[in-house]
Amino acid sequence: MIRLPEESVIRLRDLREIYFEKRDAALASVEDKSVKRRRHMLEGNLLVVIAMIAVPQVVTMLVDSLYNMADAYYVSRLGESAIAAVGVNDSLMMLIRAVSIGFGMGSSSFISRALGAGRDEDASRAGVTTLFSAMATLAVLAAIGSVFLLPLVNLLGSTDTVRPYSMQYARWILISAPITGADTVLAQILRGEGSTVYSMIGMSTGCVVNVILDPIFINTLGLGVAGAAMATGISKAVSLVILLWPFLRRKTVIRLKASFFTPTKEIYSEIARMGVPTMLRTGLMSTSTILINNTAASFSDAVMASVAIATKSMKMVASGIMGFSQGFQPVAGYCYGAKVYGRVKKSYVYTIGIGLVLGIVLGGCFALFAPQIIGVFSGDPDVARIGLVLIRTQSATLIPHVWVMISTGLFQAMGKAMKAGVLGMSRQLFVLIPCVLILPRLFGAMGLACSQAASDVISLAIAAIMVIPTFRELGVLEKTASIQAGAPES
Repeated sequence: MIRLPEESVIRLRDLREIYFEKRDAALASVEDKSVKRRRHMLEGNLLVVIAMIAVPQVVTMLVDSLYNMADAYYVSRLGESAIAAVGVNDSLMMLIRAVSIGFGMGSSSFISRALGAGRDEDASRAGVTTLFSAMATLAVLAAIGSVFLLPLVNLLGSTDTVRPYSMQYARWILISAPITGADTVLAQILRGEGSTVYSMIGMSTGCVVNVILDPIFINTLGLGVAGAAMATGISKAVSLVILLWPFLRRKTVIRLKASFFTPTKEIYSEIARMGVPTMLRTGLMSTSTILINNTAASFSDAVMASVAIATKSMKMVASGIMGFSQGFQPVAGYCYGAKVYGRVKKSYVYTIGIGLVLGIVLGGCFALFAPQIIGVFSGDPDVARIGLVLIRTQSATLIPHVWVMISTGLFQAMGKAMKAGVLGMSRQLFVLIPCVLILPRLFGAMGLACSQAASDVISLAIAAIMVIPTFRELGVLEKTASIQAGAPES
């Protein structure tokens, strides 16, 4: 038997003690963060709390939208067919995002409610399981898509002139799909625990890298449309590294440990309860976009280009407001999990108010400057004619669109999968798709241009019908909680 010198034994003991001291300190720090975060969510000034969580989310989504517009700008220099190809592949990116956001939102909703109820380890297990599962699922789907690339781009709405560009772009989007999934899930996990600043830094940095690489890959290296997609893939990898950093440095409440991977029926049921409706809703957005692209293709490449330009332009407005919706959701989820029901209602009302103001201001600005926005991307009068109608009608109906988004966020925060799914899917399945099928037959390309605005107005009525009884339910729960706590009813 080998005996170590006494000095070595003492040194090993010292190292062991130092290791356990640092581990215990790190765990205590995580627990302290959890307590502070929970108190902040449940007791802090509500407007301040919503703003602190929402503003980084808004910045993230605005930067992402700016990247999309920059991407469209550089590609538009290659011609109408090239920018139409980017619009066509938006549907593919939406499908990838549908799977990613389905996993991410399912996890985020559960994490907020679990942390609000003080179940930190359950939240961490859900986060780790979601991350690994999303990456594996997207890797399989991307492999299938790569094998059937030609029929895939045809299905997305490519014409003969657009198809070569679409295939170049789609190939690289599929290669980077698992990384895109990891980015989305990590960002949603951070949002679920209220750490939206970390999410903002990770996602925004990736977008900035993308904007820098676009002209280099497209023009300098002469890679064209494929260069735009390659730049996107590299930027996603940069975002992944940055999003992982706060977890590795133990700056978050959620802990990413391989041992927390728990592929059990219970975990997947919790993820699926909110994730599947979100996935279906986002998938239907992709389906409706494919239908819009195919309908636009039946008119001309100019109509396809105008749809791509208007969609990317309006995404900036809608995504900025959506940031407030996603920012309010963790607050509502924490409060609902902690049974502070009155605060759930207030957070919804405050967020609606902020959204309405933003909708009026931003919608008005985009409607006013629509000609200049379109002129940046194209000087074709046919593109301008259809694009103006698209931007101005969607700007005019931005308030209904905002109301539906925030209402869907309320149901997600409360874990009401059925209501979130029905409301989210109603705009796409029951309203938008019928509008796209009917209006162009009656009014041609102008009917297509007005389809999305018409669907927003109808969806608002559906949202009102669903939110009113939910508010009554929260009122009853609030009174019941007050009685059980021994407090006087108010």
